Amino acid sequence: MNEPTHPGHRDAGLDLTVGCTFGLEAQHPASAIVQVMPYLQPGLTIRSEHWDAPARHHGYLDHYGNRCERFDVPAGRFVLTYEAQVTLTQPADVIASDAREVPVEKLPDETLSFVMPSRFCLPDELGHEAWQRFGHLAPGWSRVQAVVDYVHDHLDFLPGSSNPWTTAADVNRAGQGVCRDFAHLAITFCRALNIPARYVFGYIPNIGVAPPPEPMDFAAWFEVWLDGRWHTFDARNNQPRTGRVVVGRGRDAVDVALITSFGPLALTDFEVRAA
Repeated sequence: MNEPTHPGHRDAGLDLTVGCTFGLEAQHPASAIVQVMPYLQPGLTIRSEHWDAPARHHGYLDHYGNRCERFDVPAGRFVLTYEAQVTLTQPADVIASDAREVPVEKLPDETLSFVMPSRFCLPDELGHEAWQRFGHLAPGWSRVQAVVDYVHDHLDFLPGSSNPWTTAADVNRAGQGVCRDFAHLAITFCRALNIPARYVFGYIPNIGVAPPPEPMDFAAWFEVWLDGRWHTFDARNNQPRTGRVVVGRGRDAVDVALITSFGPLALTDFEVRAA
């Protein structure tokens, strides 16, 4: 199959512009951490980037390697904008259908935290269901894909159907959620099967697919450890995509919150761009 055409395609990769704009309002001066900048990794080049914000800020890396920006937020209303021009050298999702699971006793030490329960991903609570549904399947890529297929079909995508406290168990019972909920439930089932799985969020442009009816937003997907490396899976879209730009990785969404505020901070406007 030919890769979808896009004005930014060239021999060296895919050129994209990604970014976002927030309208914020603070009753009193506050502090905030914002995570919207692309993750620094092989295969991605940041050609330029800039912030437009009427507030003091500086960047740092958290212990997952995510790029965070700390802001001193003034009282009142203001607009914060971030934009970056990036190049992806391998823009399309890679399918490795023969990738094998790694027995738990042979997992690298650094992957073990991605088999454990976390705030939103609860393999201890959904473990029995996971083994009933998927335990009889051949280990490897196809079993992870079976998890993705089930979650994609089981959940209805419904904006506003969950809240910041909704766990994978909650969304499994409700049968609906947003993209982060799809990722949390798939991660939970994988971890219950002793497959390391980590949460990922970032930008996905609408390349080779019809634009969805809702405005563009940040997207959530997940990665699993198979055959000695991390592989991308997406329970919300459940199809290969072109142009994913990772912003953050962690155990679940609590590790890669879009905005963490220390003091009341209201979001009044929101726009995401990736093209």
